[in-house]
Amino acid sequence: MRNFRDYLIFSGSTIKEGLLKLNILSKDAILFVVDSNDKLLGSLTDGDVRRALINGVTIDKAVDEIIQSEPKYIRKGDQDIEKIIEYREGNYRILPILDNNDNVVNVINFREIRSYLPVDVVVMAGGRGQRLQPLTDTIPKPLLKIGNKAIMEYNIDRLALYGIDDFWFSVKYLGEQIVSHFGDGAERNIKINYVWEDVALGTIGAVSKIDNFIHDYVLIMNSDLLTNLDYEHLFLDFISKDADFSVVTIPYQVNVPYAVLETEGGHVKSFKEKPTYTYYSNGGIYLMKKTVLKYLPKEAFFNATDLIDKLIDEKLKVVSYPLVGYWLDIGKHDDFQKAQEDIKQIKF
Repeated sequence: MRNFRDYLIFSGSTIKEGLLKLNILSKDAILFVVDSNDKLLGSLTDGDVRRALINGVTIDKAVDEIIQSEPKYIRKGDQDIEKIIEYREGNYRILPILDNNDNVVNVINFREIRSYLPVDVVVMAGGRGQRLQPLTDTIPKPLLKIGNKAIMEYNIDRLALYGIDDFWFSVKYLGEQIVSHFGDGAERNIKINYVWEDVALGTIGAVSKIDNFIHDYVLIMNSDLLTNLDYEHLFLDFISKDADFSVVTIPYQVNVPYAVLETEGGHVKSFKEKPTYTYYSNGGIYLMKKTVLKYLPKEAFFNATDLIDKLIDEKLKVVSYPLVGYWLDIGKHDDFQKAQEDIKQIKF
């Protein structure tokens, strides 16, 4: 994936300099002209240059003379996912992301990513991983390798595939290794912040230490999961249900090998021959409105299940999102070995 600055050219640059950059970009040939503060001024394509040359403009002139002054763009934090889908389906492949001052803070390429979701992500990566000892004696569980990549790296790359670029990692045990591995995220065109747990705060308590989320929606997930979840579909489902909190759930079927009777007061009400019951287990991935985070106690031990109970008590809308796809919680040695085999066949 290219660094987004490859798509930028400063105002005052010559058309020749623009051509050289366009040539390097090849099939992704579009440039966004910015001032010294990265404020968007316009766009430049091969077609703009050809038309200028036909009209007698020489390549030593400034690109400012031939740019398109009103290019399409996406505003950082824009919650209108339908507009983003419309751009994508309308064949707008490369779009700048602007902050509220019209400065370019990223450039997305729909040849490389699938969406651009207005979501902050918190990855819970502070656990000890005791059940995977001795593997985790010197390496934090999120950095254990499945195939040729760390467990957590699959999650980050998958989320980035859906255009998510604002990350928070909650770290504690051997957290320095995670910081060293991922850095500030610039190489992935994402921004990573770190939240240190001085004491264990449960599966969601550390989120209360974050008070500067960028977006109105927050996704929280465990770092030791392996999944090919479609995050855009999860987001669209959340919006369509007008939910406050969504739990990704894993369907689990129980086959009863006998006939089952349903009785009431000793009377048989129904009869089912060898029925199958479907239950839904917690998948460790949660999407929520930022406003629900006010129910988290400040820097206290608190689990995601505690928050769910609290939201239900408060009559907020908590919904289930049954996962259709691959999911594995890598908690035990058997899970770790299964992941090593699955990764050879499952596409992430």
